[in-house]
Amino acid sequence: MEKTGTPSPHALAMREEKRRQAAEMGIDDGFVSELVDRFYARIQADPVLGPVFAERIKDWAPHLAQMKRFWRSILFSSGEYLGRPMPLHLAIPGLDKPMFARWLDLFAATLAEIGGGDAAGHVHERARMIANSFLNGIAIHHHGKLGLGPGEGFA
Repeated sequence: MEKTGTPSPHALAMREEKRRQAAEMGIDDGFVSELVDRFYARIQADPVLGPVFAERIKDWAPHLAQMKRFWRSILFSSGEYLGRPMPLHLAIPGLDKPMFARWLDLFAATLAEIGGGDAAGHVHERARMIANSFLNGIAIHHHGKLGLGPGEGFA
C-alpha cells in the first residue's frame, strides 16, 4: 500500500504535537526500536506465542521493521504504517483472549525491562486498547457478536 497526497498542515502539526508529548515521556524512535526488538525476541522464545508467529513469519527483519512503523504510527501519529492487521489476525485459528493476555503479559514484561515510568504506562495502555480492538474484531467476525460484553475485554 502506498501513501498518496501530502498531509495537511493541521495533520503535520498534530503529528508534531504527539511526537513532542511522547518525547516528554521518554518515547522516541530509539525507545520504539528497543521495545519492538526486545518484545519480539520474547515472542519468539515464548512456548505459547512463539509457534504461532514462527508458522507465519519466516524472515523477521521485515516484520520488525513493519512493527516499528506500526508503533511509531500509534505513538507519534506518524502515518507511516499503512497495513491492515485485522485480516491477518482473523486468519489465525484459535486466536483468543488467553493468547492476547499472554501477548500483553510479554509486552508488559518488556516495558518493565526497558523502564520508562510514564512511557511504560502510556505504551501499555495503547497495547491494551489494541488487544481489545482485535478481540472485538474477532468476536464480530467469528461469532457475529457486536462488540465485547462486560468482562470480555482487558481493563
